[in-house]
Amino acid sequence: MADSPFKFPCGMTRRQLLWQAGNGFFGTALTWMLAQDGFFAGKARAAALPGIESGMLPRPPQRAAKAKACIFLYMTGGPSHLDTFDPKPELVKRNGTPFTFTSASSATSQKISGMLKGAPWKFQPAGKSGIPISEILPCLAQHADDMAIIRGTVADSAAHGSASLQMNTGMVRQGFPSLGSWSLYGLGSRNQNMPGFVVLVNGAPYSGALNWSAGFMPAAYQGTVFNTTGDPILNLKSATGTSLDQQRQQINLISKLNQGFGAAEPDNSELSARIANYELAFRMQAAAPEVVDLAQETPSTKALYGLTEPTTEKFGRSCLMARRLVERGVRFVQLFHSNWDTHSNNDNRHRTLCAETDRPIAGLLTDLKQRGLLDETLIVWAGEFGRTPLGTTGRDHHANGFSTWMAGGGVRGGIAHGATDDFGFSVVEGKVHVHDLHATILHLMGLDHELLTYFHAGRNYRLTDVAGQVVKAILA
Repeated sequence: MADSPFKFPCGMTRRQLLWQAGNGFFGTALTWMLAQDGFFAGKARAAALPGIESGMLPRPPQRAAKAKACIFLYMTGGPSHLDTFDPKPELVKRNGTPFTFTSASSATSQKISGMLKGAPWKFQPAGKSGIPISEILPCLAQHADDMAIIRGTVADSAAHGSASLQMNTGMVRQGFPSLGSWSLYGLGSRNQNMPGFVVLVNGAPYSGALNWSAGFMPAAYQGTVFNTTGDPILNLKSATGTSLDQQRQQINLISKLNQGFGAAEPDNSELSARIANYELAFRMQAAAPEVVDLAQETPSTKALYGLTEPTTEKFGRSCLMARRLVERGVRFVQLFHSNWDTHSNNDNRHRTLCAETDRPIAGLLTDLKQRGLLDETLIVWAGEFGRTPLGTTGRDHHANGFSTWMAGGGVRGGIAHGATDDFGFSVVEGKVHVHDLHATILHLMGLDHELLTYFHAGRNYRLTDVAGQVVKAILA
């Protein structure tokens, strides 16, 4: 169509505008004709959500499940793989040497040129498997035969906010359901008196509550934050002077009003989630306080988690609560520990951070194994990325290759899967993208990451987007 000098501010003539809008007019007319034929008799709506109205009843897995529950240990800020689970003797040998990595993107590594920085720690072979683990993790080293260390993990972003979202929701953008929400959506809750997805925060993660959000799913699937001391949830107790019978009547009235409004608004899934939340909160008044009452635990158990030492007491309490939660049927528990963002003073910071978490995590593994729960509980350890092999006193963000690990339910222990190059910069073998990590977690919990979908905004969404492969090499 020839250009014309007589154009509107949008850059088109009237003829061009009508020509391009033709399909829109056709679509509008077609919609009206289909409606006359009863094609839209049933309103389109999101995927059916069985169980919300009835307290998130448990649902059968899509495949045989190895793990009934998952505990995700999230190290906020990005722990250094080079100082923990990925020894690099060549990097140590060339410490202080200027170097430039040419095959790198600024999106996945914050520093590609500078002085090589080797780890000051020794890596000792651990367990019967002989996997080398840093000397600053002596307690975890005793569990080397339970762990599958994934040394070739990669992510798409070296920025805290987007990388945190990807590790927890599968996407670098906001607004998507978290891993815990997907597991709850697919499997429901095993305990009708407790949330199916509980979050324990020891230092707020980057992107905050978006890390445990339900995204476009109903609010019933989001994580519930528990305090590790005092009341597990603020405002859980009824107001002073209100008896349980009065509170029950109030909730019944509110539910009746909500149900009446919901009948007129069948597409409003938030109403059914709100009703379920009211009911759950009422039942939790008796169940939740018992979970955080660690006075029931023996002195030896408390010592196992490090509750008797100031350095380990705080995170140890969270790890012990995690065991108590999965023991009582909570499907997904996520612990956040902060802050591993060691741009400066990397070595001393990692010594401190490892001291805070090493004993509690090892205690969790030991306790679960002693109680016969490790085989049915999947443990995942990860941060949003790793740290660069370049630096002076500190290390910067690095998503081009880093370490994560799994243990427990269905995991083959005593292996190191994948490898980075001699400097720990790029993955050279066994690359595992975050989508692969998520696909494997869902697989072990009895869910097929390709079949677990949620209809939203005109398409089916997955935790793993349109990618992801189960890492079969780490399966038992």
